[in-house]
Amino acid sequence: MSPILRTLILPFLALICTASWAERPASFSQAKKLAWGIYADKQETFYCGCDYEDGNVDASKCGYKPRKQPKRGARVEWEHVVPAWEFGHQRQCWQTGGRKNCEDNDQQFEMMEADLHNLVPAVGELNGDRSNFRYGMIEGEPRAYGSCDFEVDFKLDRAEPPANRQGDVARIYFYMRDRYGLKISRQQDQLFTAWSKMDPVD
Repeated sequence: MSPILRTLILPFLALICTASWAERPASFSQAKKLAWGIYADKQETFYCGCDYEDGNVDASKCGYKPRKQPKRGARVEWEHVVPAWEFGHQRQCWQTGGRKNCEDNDQQFEMMEADLHNLVPAVGELNGDRSNFRYGMIEGEPRAYGSCDFEVDFKLDRAEPPANRQGDVARIYFYMRDRYGLKISRQQDQLFTAWSKMDPVD
């Protein structure tokens, strides 16, 4: 590279790197604030496809009906597709002091918790019901949330997203695995690979 070209390009590259680093959220709290802006052009919940405005869910067109918590079902919450519980349990900080200890003392955990690739807008009740359950297939087609095709088996601690979101879930898991070394069981890997093929990128 010529000295003139180097003089022109290197400051520009440094600016890009600095900007992208500055935009990385430093905490889960900051990530949630940024997420509202990221989803501003398409305010639609991840699982049910409900429109929302100012964090309030409009269930009139998406067919969602609360199972048990109408107040929580009326608001949007930011859901970790890969739960903090799941990636946290793979870190030493969680073993010695839980989530708060990880947030205070583990930079890698903080990055995982605040990673916007793993955050989606969800109906609050679904976020609460899903809790830290792993994704999987649930027998039958129980409909606890009106026509919203999201299923939770509280006995098996399992949740099943709608078919049009299964590929997205799979790719988010693969991203977290590749980016942070998240351990995924062979069974989960097979399921997510199948989901990613059946529900390709749209």
